[in-house]
Amino acid sequence: MTSASARELGRLDATAQAKLVQDGEVIPVELVDAAIERFEALGPQLNAIIHPALDRARQRAASNDLPDGSFRGVPFAMKDIGGEEAGEPLHAGMRFLKEAGWKASEDSYFTQKIRGAGLVSLGRTNTPELALLPTSEPEAYGATRNPWNLAHSSGGSSGGASAVVAAGIVPAAHASDGGGSIRGPASMCGLVGLKPTRGRNSFGPSVGERWSGFSCEFVVTRSVRDSAALLDVTCGAMPGDPYAAPPPVGSYLEAIARSPGRLRVGLMRDAPRDLDAAPAAVAAVEATAKALEALGHHVEEAHPSALEDPACVANYVRVVTCNVAFALDSWGQKVGREVEQKDVEALTWSLAQMGRQLSGVDHLHSLNFVHAFGRRLAAWWEQGFDLLLTPTQADAPPEIGYLTSTPEEPLRAFLRAAPYGVFTLPYNLSGQPAISVPSHWTEQDLPVGSQLVAASGREDLLLQVAAQLEEATGWTERWPKLVEG
Repeated sequence: MTSASARELGRLDATAQAKLVQDGEVIPVELVDAAIERFEALGPQLNAIIHPALDRARQRAASNDLPDGSFRGVPFAMKDIGGEEAGEPLHAGMRFLKEAGWKASEDSYFTQKIRGAGLVSLGRTNTPELALLPTSEPEAYGATRNPWNLAHSSGGSSGGASAVVAAGIVPAAHASDGGGSIRGPASMCGLVGLKPTRGRNSFGPSVGERWSGFSCEFVVTRSVRDSAALLDVTCGAMPGDPYAAPPPVGSYLEAIARSPGRLRVGLMRDAPRDLDAAPAAVAAVEATAKALEALGHHVEEAHPSALEDPACVANYVRVVTCNVAFALDSWGQKVGREVEQKDVEALTWSLAQMGRQLSGVDHLHSLNFVHAFGRRLAAWWEQGFDLLLTPTQADAPPEIGYLTSTPEEPLRAFLRAAPYGVFTLPYNLSGQPAISVPSHWTEQDLPVGSQLVAASGREDLLLQVAAQLEEATGWTERWPKLVEG
């Protein structure tokens, strides 16, 4: 059981916690100690932070060298894929890397910026092997459970990050998104999940891009203002980046204080390509549409016709399988031993074998399709629409164990995952920004989010509208019973 003061601090978002430090009401180590108390009380039920670094966190919080940034002393967590931290574990959900005891050799630029803001990580969070599924249940570390209902998934691949934020252990956590891995877990855990524009945040210095440009890194948060302020911290080109998003005009945090004006919003209720959206997903998007209309925006049934093209999923999968094969080869070279079938999960091996059957020319054909598809998709926003509103996912959070494979059915989890990526993955292809916001809770007390998508480079618009919805609906006041107890 956590103390009253620790619970009280855990109710605050990152911005509010930072202000306590700035105003001299608490010192950084008090914030971190309170977060550790919450972790020790709730962590065993969630299995969200798989590499705790509690002593290191206390030492950093108490150090005179802690940077005097905008989030000085605020507790945080890093996802165990990307966000490299020198000397810390980096296992990407893989038993192969766990058994090798692999540790990162240098800090990523993202990590440097997070630390420069004064954030203090309690450790690294759980993720599916190589971020391949919309649930975080790797064989190497076991399942992360949803704080809203422990029998259900917290999502993937940023499931550990989302669980630790939804439980109030930390107010924000590092996340990444290659097909919905920020937005999906945010939807499943009742959080704000912004996928930034391609190239907004750097993957350097270790790599130029991940998943051939599909992936991006950012955070999950409980409040829109935290997402805005943290994007101010992390965004911007770094030396050697192969490409970068256009620089924002001013601060994202300042942007959310301004009205976006009356917007034209396209509404997509049902999933494309004959995939039905569950009643909970429809209820979520209809609630958001109603809220947007009440805020004065114009909402109409409309969506890009490109979303109906089944080839977008086929080519997405082809590109991903090539990247899985590359990842296994790359990790084998780093560790000094070839990755064998026994070293990875059945799904991972099957996808890698599919990727190895494709030629370099095949891969380039798929990339050429992806670029053309992205242009077709983005053209819809040039027709007078400001935003597209969809469900974030086509179904509510599944029970633990549903999105898993077996040696006999290695692709089972991948096929079952279709409803959880159908609305999100197109914008990993186009590189557009998209955000998931809390919208609805099922009878099982499970959150279901709605997604808003903007034109490339318009994270400011997404954050402005999300801030309006947050104020109108008050989602930040709702907490899991696990936390309330």
